[in-house]
Amino acid sequence: MSESPLFPEAASTIATRVDALYFFLLGVAAFFSLLIAGLIIYFAIKYRRRSSREIGQRLPTHYALEITWTVIPFIITMVLFVWASRVYVDMVHPPIETLNIYVVAKQWMWKFQHLDGQREINELHLPVGRDVKLIATSEDVIHDFFVPAFRVKVDVVPGRYVTIWFHPTKAGRYRLFCAEYCGTKHSGMIGEVVVLDPPEFQAWLSGGATQQTLSEAGQQLFSDLACNTCHRPDLKGRGPVLENLFGSTVTLQSGEKVTADEAYIRESILNPAAKITAGYQPIMPTFQGQVSEEQLLALVEYVKSLHK
Repeated sequence: MSESPLFPEAASTIATRVDALYFFLLGVAAFFSLLIAGLIIYFAIKYRRRSSREIGQRLPTHYALEITWTVIPFIITMVLFVWASRVYVDMVHPPIETLNIYVVAKQWMWKFQHLDGQREINELHLPVGRDVKLIATSEDVIHDFFVPAFRVKVDVVPGRYVTIWFHPTKAGRYRLFCAEYCGTKHSGMIGEVVVLDPPEFQAWLSGGATQQTLSEAGQQLFSDLACNTCHRPDLKGRGPVLENLFGSTVTLQSGEKVTADEAYIRESILNPAAKITAGYQPIMPTFQGQVSEEQLLALVEYVKSLHK
């Protein structure tokens, strides 16, 4: 069945859980469909009108039967709700320790950026047995990252970061699709996820020509854009201190508190007036149109790497 498009191979930890829920839903739907269809046919034959002078008899309400066919569907629905909720929560909350990879969708290709500097287009190399988190955005329109073998699918939206995670369990090559119509060549926006054994993955990483890690590239760009003149570590700059910023809680001028995640850092670069940190003036210029999505990823990763 793994060769069928309806039942692709299960190659991640979440895939088996999604399949179990899916087949349970199919089983419940098939059972009640056959039961109801069978009862309709049975009652149509048993209680058919045999004479034109027959008058139907009014039956008293059977409360036990009413309660039974109300309670049983309710229990089944609650089981499905709890089961599906647990699967969904686990799908959207990645573990703390993950292999982070950035994804940039563009008509009509997938661009992948590893933290050590490796770049790929329409092909993503991963190690088997490792939790992987993808941080994705789009340069143009809405795309959709979909790997059937992993049972993972997420809309990739321009102007924001979305995350998706999975744990590959089998080495192999798995198809990657864009599952959201994105233009005339949407059907050609495909790729492959290549899952390797850990030694093979390390050999692949070491075989690439990488000059800088992503955070090192971000540090260079940070200096080239003169960001270091305002964001200084000694509290004497005109902008907030960036050391230990990522993951912390930031208090804004309005009194609101936000978490400094990837989306917050990205917005602060492109639209710095949107969320002004308490105690600072809105003097930072926007870099909208001056840095590409790849450069934004580098700057975000550099800020994430700033720990005392």
